[in-house]
Amino acid sequence: MTDQADRQKQAVAVAAAALVENGMVVGLGTGSTAAYMIEVLGQRWAEGLRFVGIPTSERSAEQARALGIELVTFATHPVIDLAIDGADEVERGTLDLIKGLGGALFREKIVAAAAKRFVVVADASKLVDHLGTRTAVPVEVTPFGWERTAYQIEALGATTVPRRDRTGSFFVTDGGNYILDSNFGVMDDPPRVARELREVVGVVESGFFIGRTSEVLIAGADGVTRMVRS
Repeated sequence: MTDQADRQKQAVAVAAAALVENGMVVGLGTGSTAAYMIEVLGQRWAEGLRFVGIPTSERSAEQARALGIELVTFATHPVIDLAIDGADEVERGTLDLIKGLGGALFREKIVAAAAKRFVVVADASKLVDHLGTRTAVPVEVTPFGWERTAYQIEALGATTVPRRDRTGSFFVTDGGNYILDSNFGVMDDPPRVARELREVVGVVESGFFIGRTSEVLIAGADGVTRMVRS
């Protein structure tokens, strides 16, 4: 990552963290930009801001705890006031997303679905005219029968690659599942593809976030730009 890209991520993280107010229930995203945002929230916590967080991954939970941020669960807080997370692709206009390159897509979608307001932070390179332009769609699947699940996803027109960790073993999500990175190419109708994936037995969740985004904060060379769905 270049110093410029790093500075842009830090700038959009600061802008997103500024949205958090006292007494809020906050969804804490996963990924490099979300990590910056959690770091800024830790600084604000040290200055006296008080809120509670629901993390989207064990990695984000560990970071938040280390900063002293109070974490809760859906058992006591079933509704989230504000969730902040990153994205791997943001479609212009619709603000539909592909997420999951960080491996936390299932928990991220649960948190996003529970939020009154879901704010996405990203840099300008993530903006695309059509989803599928720059990344495959991560699909979380059950370990049992994953080969059959991959076969069914490929029947929908994708090429699938099981995600692996640095040792070459299967990448395992916090929920104990596998991820199939599924390349559909550039898509004219992502909602249709998302619906078809939901019908595949063995699919836990896909990285499509359709119709969930409240707004996007985009970091660029000229600062942070706010985008809303057209």
